[in-house]
Amino acid sequence: MVAEMGMSMKAGSSGYLEMHPERRIAMFQNPYIVGITFAAGIGGLLFGYDTGVVSGALLYIKEDFELVKNSSLFQELIVGMALVGAIFGAAAGGVVNDCLGRKSATIIADILFTVGSIVMAAAPNPYVIIVGRLLVGLGVGAASVTAPVYIAEVSPSEIRGGLVSANTLMVTAGQFLSFLINYGLTRVPGTWRWMLGVAGLPAVIQFILMIFLPESPRWLYLKNKKEEAVRVLSKIHSSPRLEDEIDILEELVKQESENKVKVKYSDVFRKKEIRVAFICGAGLQLFQQFAGISIIMYYSPTIIQMAGFKSNQSALFLSLIVSGMNAAGTILGIYLIDAVGRKILTLGSLSGVVAALVILSTSCYLMGHGNSNPTLGWIAIMGLALYIIFFAPGMGPVPWTVNSEIYPEEYRGMCGGMSATVNWICSVIMSTSFLSVVDAIGLGESFMVLLAISVVAIVFVILFMPETKGLTFEEVALIWKEKAYGKDRNDDSLANNAV
Repeated sequence: MVAEMGMSMKAGSSGYLEMHPERRIAMFQNPYIVGITFAAGIGGLLFGYDTGVVSGALLYIKEDFELVKNSSLFQELIVGMALVGAIFGAAAGGVVNDCLGRKSATIIADILFTVGSIVMAAAPNPYVIIVGRLLVGLGVGAASVTAPVYIAEVSPSEIRGGLVSANTLMVTAGQFLSFLINYGLTRVPGTWRWMLGVAGLPAVIQFILMIFLPESPRWLYLKNKKEEAVRVLSKIHSSPRLEDEIDILEELVKQESENKVKVKYSDVFRKKEIRVAFICGAGLQLFQQFAGISIIMYYSPTIIQMAGFKSNQSALFLSLIVSGMNAAGTILGIYLIDAVGRKILTLGSLSGVVAALVILSTSCYLMGHGNSNPTLGWIAIMGLALYIIFFAPGMGPVPWTVNSEIYPEEYRGMCGGMSATVNWICSVIMSTSFLSVVDAIGLGESFMVLLAISVVAIVFVILFMPETKGLTFEEVALIWKEKAYGKDRNDDSLANNAV
């Protein structure tokens, strides 16, 4: 059994699966896992839709409300208030995940999505729109924490990266859907009300599905609901791997009992191995946003109009193409994240983003300084498309995947929530300041700032991000202990030998 094989032979580790290749699970082999991933991923769909839809809705809100049309601040508030809500939703979502479970956290997020969508659709003035955006943002923040952790904890380690990335695909699919609906509703009366209100439908669908779905087996086991946890695990693994997985969870419970772990927020900064993990996770979330993805997705129609394509329909159509590339790139990322690994994928993604930003910033700079050649507008669109093509497979899914797997069980909800909060704070900063920064220094110069940040992000990944491909949660925990306290020179580093 597991104890006799040693730590390196435990279920899900590279040694275990090399010894027992017949126990390896392929991506679509188990319909139960796929079903849970899809249902949980609806939260990602809502996340993507509600953050993406505002880019098109804003064009029509400005037509209905003179106050919004004449104020960049009001436009930034309508875009950014959902992100403010996401900050608090992510922070609270981490606590709810640990206390009430992943399933309950998802249901609460669905209620927030539904109520917020109704409020926005019925809004008589911009102030009520902002309130609705805040409610939806609370749901977005909670979903951004919960869905990756829930999926990760029901996934075998050999396909965990791909399945968590599937949630990111749902996010990008939601963004694409938002642009598609935006474009399709351009001639419908009450355009922006339909755009903002339709998000309530998938939230209701997920709410119904979650009633019939199980809780995370790892959470159940650590909450001493062992029989329920085993029933869930038996639908994921067959014998003898099932027994091995149960042995691992039993060992975790025993360690927790012996250590009498009392999780505190201060531990994240006081315990060195948790601190170094959080620096990596939060840093990836920070650079995901500071590299400019929120700006590209929330303001792409506006950017396209600045590049010379003035009509709302043209801007929305070109934005739809860009969003489609985002979804397609994420599909590629689902394969690459477990095939080439998290770190290589991230470095390749950021390198492409840097090249795209060179093209985008140069073309926009020239247009902003008197060059009226229409070709520059198309070059800017090409730079925008290249940005998405390179960002989507790597920097899109990797920060969420890494944050779902790098923290010990007892800190996973808390640290995941804290890292997601960092993401949303940075997203608020970027989205609520973009138009003001463009007014102050110019569009091309603004993209040059993103270019410099992306270069710094490459350095950060090289220095602080380990490879976690194919490792169990327990093996990942050993990486941080190695980084925090060093390792025996006779031992191979898990960080350097992830497979």
